[in-house]
Amino acid sequence: MPSVTEIRSKAGSEPITMLTAYDAPTARLVDDAGMDIILVGDSMGNAVLGHESTLPVTVEETESHTAAVARAVEDALIVADMPFLSFGKDMSESIHNCGRMLKEADADAVKLESGPHTIDLTERLTQLGIPVMAHLGLTPQRVNELGGYTRQGTTEDAAQEIIDLARAHEEAGAFSLILEHVPANLAAHVTDELDIPTIGIGAGPDCDGQVLVFHDAVGLSDWTPPFATTFGDVKGEIENALDKYVDAVETGTFPAEEHSHTEETLDELY
Repeated sequence: MPSVTEIRSKAGSEPITMLTAYDAPTARLVDDAGMDIILVGDSMGNAVLGHESTLPVTVEETESHTAAVARAVEDALIVADMPFLSFGKDMSESIHNCGRMLKEADADAVKLESGPHTIDLTERLTQLGIPVMAHLGLTPQRVNELGGYTRQGTTEDAAQEIIDLARAHEEAGAFSLILEHVPANLAAHVTDELDIPTIGIGAGPDCDGQVLVFHDAVGLSDWTPPFATTFGDVKGEIENALDKYVDAVETGTFPAEEHSHTEETLDELY
């Protein structure tokens, strides 16, 4: 299993691979593929819990899904994505919620959707031994403020704010930084400026690594963002399998003789 120190050392060297997972079977597949990092993202709200955004995801749901992933993973670094309002309101409560992910769910680190309010928290968490992955650019937990899932850092002032916050979180002790939906040239600049690795999603090719939502990557989503690429058609395969199952049951071809067992000692009962 790569440690946060090893992930940090990958900056400027070998690419970092990262994907989300929310359950044990999926996590086992992702881990077996050789992924460096598995993110138990609050994207579970959209991807598996049926919500329209990430906002309804709870600490308890994150803990439960993280624990499920941890039980299946042997090699990848597991990062728990802290949900909306689980941090930032109160330092003590924030530390407690983040600590639960390591202490009770067996995560290796936490991710915070970052801003000026998470600099001191990042420093305190790392002091306590809770590794922090920062996240700048498009931060979906602020969707109501942003007015949608729009590209960030497109003006000089906005880009400079991202640069400044990236430096501040590095100095506070973050071991890596996700950059989401920002101009590729901004992401390249931030990557050059930092000693910790950047991991991009919709941030161009010059980050130190890349992350996608599992469902987008394998073709299980009904819709994928414009910066994602689908590498398979899992949705089509599932639909095909389900059609075959329904047909087999309705036509009586399943279960067949080889799927059934007859206990001769019970014959006297009938």
